[in-house]
Amino acid sequence: METRIALIGIVVEDKIHIHELNELLSQYSPYIIGRMGIPYHEKNVSIISIAMDAPQNIISALSGKIGMLPGISTKTIYSKRNETKKSET
Repeated sequence: METRIALIGIVVEDKIHIHELNELLSQYSPYIIGRMGIPYHEKNVSIISIAMDAPQNIISALSGKIGMLPGISTKTIYSKRNETKKSET
């Protein structure tokens, strides 16, 4: 299975939907390498970065679902390197 390394940048401007965001991240947790959140109190926003190693369709699905949440913006960047994960049998 070919995977991509990607970084999803998330800006949370309306914290009322943070529960839905955390549920989505939990659903996709097998593909998440790391997560960093930075509260920016002066501007009343939170900035979250999610590093992933997953098939491109999985990364796109998560990014799209996050982007549909009101008050939350997202942007995804991909590594130029494609990898093939070995199956774990």
